Amino acid sequence: MPRLLLSFLCLFTITACASIERIAIPKSNLADSSFQSAGKVTKVDHRAWGKFLKANTVKDNADIVRVKYADISPAQKQQLKDYIKSLSSTDHTKLSKDAQLAYWANLYNAQTVDVILDNYPVESIRKIKDRPFDLGPWEDKRLTVNGKELSLHDIEHGIVRPLWSNEPRIHYILNCAAAGCPNLGQKAYTGQNIQQSLHDAAIAYVNDPRGVTVSANGRIIASKIYSWYKDDFGGSNEAILNHIRKYADDDLKAALRGKKRIAKYEYDWSLNDATATP
Repeated sequence: MPRLLLSFLCLFTITACASIERIAIPKSNLADSSFQSAGKVTKVDHRAWGKFLKANTVKDNADIVRVKYADISPAQKQQLKDYIKSLSSTDHTKLSKDAQLAYWANLYNAQTVDVILDNYPVESIRKIKDRPFDLGPWEDKRLTVNGKELSLHDIEHGIVRPLWSNEPRIHYILNCAAAGCPNLGQKAYTGQNIQQSLHDAAIAYVNDPRGVTVSANGRIIASKIYSWYKDDFGGSNEAILNHIRKYADDDLKAALRGKKRIAKYEYDWSLNDATATP
């Protein structure tokens, strides 16, 4: 087979697979107009979540933040559920925009950990299915926030993405319990630290092999996050690469110089379990 045709077929296959996966991502539509409201309150009590993260997360040799699911006690599990319940009864409409983003990110991440704990041991969050052909637990209505039933998908695609549509860094602070995902923050987000947390999380992921790698022959392999949410990152390979360059360190910037195409997207769905620490 001619090399040019083979290259075209490979590119077509990569593009087609990426497009198929993007179809499974819900459209970013606001779940309810009430979520547009914002106030001036900047502080929410996230101390329980911060304490949980400090006690139960560890960074492995590859800088992946892993959760010590097997060691979490029944009392700690209940404390996590109590924290989620407390957040769910918080009037988010009174919070400032920064406090709201911290609120939704913490709620999403805490609920994700809670789902894993309810089903542990499990190899991957995608193995948690209530119905045949489920892609995972993201569509299950496990939360009731101010009287409204919400799923993890509702939070991510019906609230966070629509309300922060000009902020692609949100994808670096929402954690899906997968090793290939941007790290679970090891401290609670707050209205005071959320902007710095977005910046730090973007730098950490972009400069990690999970985010972007450039091979010796200049071939770029990037996280599927950039494929799934291509529109959030500007809608084109050029826009994605420009975003990556913004947070790349000097070595990565040099490796990306003049590059216009991402050859492949990859993602590791294995559980971010501390028992898998190398």
